[in-house]
Amino acid sequence: MAKKSIADIDPSGKVVLMRVDFNVPQDDSDAITDDRRIRMALPSIESVISRGGRLVLMSHMGRPKGNGPEPKYSLSGVAKRLSELLAQPVTFATDTVGSDAEAKVKALTDGGVVVLENLRFNAGEKNGDSDFANTLAGWADIYCNDAFGTCHRTDASMVAVPIAMEGKPRVVGFLVAKEIQYLTDTISSPARPFVAILGGAKVSDKIKVIENLLGICDHVLIGGAMAYTFSLATGGKTGDSLVEKDKLELAKELIEKGGNKLVLPVDTHCGDDFSGSCNKQVVPAGAIPDGWEGLDIGPETAKLYANLLKSAKTVVWNGPMGVFEMPPFDEGTKTVAQAIADSDATSIIGGGDSAAAIEQLGFADQVSHVSTGGGASLSMLEGAKFAAVELLDDA
Repeated sequence: MAKKSIADIDPSGKVVLMRVDFNVPQDDSDAITDDRRIRMALPSIESVISRGGRLVLMSHMGRPKGNGPEPKYSLSGVAKRLSELLAQPVTFATDTVGSDAEAKVKALTDGGVVVLENLRFNAGEKNGDSDFANTLAGWADIYCNDAFGTCHRTDASMVAVPIAMEGKPRVVGFLVAKEIQYLTDTISSPARPFVAILGGAKVSDKIKVIENLLGICDHVLIGGAMAYTFSLATGGKTGDSLVEKDKLELAKELIEKGGNKLVLPVDTHCGDDFSGSCNKQVVPAGAIPDGWEGLDIGPETAKLYANLLKSAKTVVWNGPMGVFEMPPFDEGTKTVAQAIADSDATSIIGGGDSAAAIEQLGFADQVSHVSTGGGASLSMLEGAKFAAVELLDDA
């Protein structure tokens, strides 16, 4: 699935329209609280401007209504932070496809950068409007997609714009290239044993992922609250644990389909309240008393999973093992994260809460890849194809 990257084209003197993911968190005073997404786009940005390209950056932020500017979602602060990171001026356009954007794109010189205002201030971004897309496409010589977090979407900037630029170079940035390498290429021909660890609250969120990975993995290890739905489906007692009673038949089908590949917890760390200071006990899986709820995998399960991970050659992890934000119910997630970090496997952390956990626990530098897209990485683990990637130029 290799695609041409920004490194494969000469941007000198040309306008490069790059879709990035600058959807960064902000506090009540609109100050950026985490600039990781901006920093992760820097290699692609610097590749263009260091070679004399004229760079136009477009992104969304938050969920504006699409009826015009909403100050709390403005990308002006992002442009300012990018300027600091690049140590050079970055121009900000106060609209996306209006007169200010057009003037500032035309005024770009070699090595210059302009950040357009939030794409989603325009209804055309979400509904794939061709006029909106054609205006953006008309300004550029090269299209670059470096926004993996939105690759599973069909927004205008992701699909209609590159379609409108057919015949011109359409490439991936380094961030998207790396995601494709790990989430598609590595998984399509994994070194074995190939072990997947899936956690989180709901079986329904991970049905397609479980089904897809059962077909290609040697073991699929289950943790998080969705384990209690599996437990209830096999006649276990789950007390006050979070379960999806309407998914019990599905859980039974997955257990039958999974056979020895599907590995469920053997014990559970419970609390009599959803708090770190509650009364606690460890019980066998399927033996949670009334008035108690499962909040983490138990120590025997953590040991079992760590042993299976020891011999793995490829590991995919999506979803924590318990309520990792609330000690001591972070122990299962910690043990799994440590086992992944200690292994020699190619290890892929699939975005979202598992990415947050691996960062929080300090293991991010000891794994092969931490995905930048929660929803996108989940879709890719399901085996989904993305129009936003498929239509780009093949390597």
